[in-house]
Amino acid sequence: MTEAITLYTHPWSRGRIARWMLEECGAHYDVNVLQYGTSMKAPDFLALNPMGKVPTIHHGKLVVSEAAAICAYLAEQFPDKNLAPPPTIPERGSYYRWLFFAAGPLEAAATAKSMGLLAPEDKRTQAGYGTYEDVMRTLEFAVDHALARGGHLCGPFSAADLYLGAHLSWGMQFKTIEARPAFERYLAPILQRPAYVKASALDDALAAELQAAAKAG
Repeated sequence: MTEAITLYTHPWSRGRIARWMLEECGAHYDVNVLQYGTSMKAPDFLALNPMGKVPTIHHGKLVVSEAAAICAYLAEQFPDKNLAPPPTIPERGSYYRWLFFAAGPLEAAATAKSMGLLAPEDKRTQAGYGTYEDVMRTLEFAVDHALARGGHLCGPFSAADLYLGAHLSWGMQFKTIEARPAFERYLAPILQRPAYVKASALDDALAAELQAAAKAG
């Protein structure tokens, strides 16, 4: 790959997921740090991502936003890293299933729970996640399946494990996802991966720089 990748991010955002994925890929990338409410909503960035949110990556002439889409895209751009099962094997279906379960029902339910906005009983059929209990039961099903298969959702570690692991880590830390034993067993080795450790250290250092600059300014 010769075209440059630019990551638009903030150290306390879902941009951490995208950086982790870039590190798993061994990608060379530049970082453009945006601030909430200011540079994220500036016209030049809105021209790339009208949502005015991070993460977003700019790769050559292509722009990809949404953390799950970034993970899926990068897995295909770096096939030698084996971060997505080949399209010709059944595990590819499980890969898509759990990657987009995490991006859809899991994130929606966890976010609604954090805001006290879970769908009331008479509106549950209108919510894509159904109920929080439905989502936790399905999540445990996925994790139990992964643990029984050696620790990953669809064969070797993939972008689906990365994305689900990121949501589990964040959700259990802030108590929007229940810290069930199976979740902790699945997550522990994922958070020991060198790419995660490196990406987290880079974002933690960046966060410290921003905090110091804010105090000085």
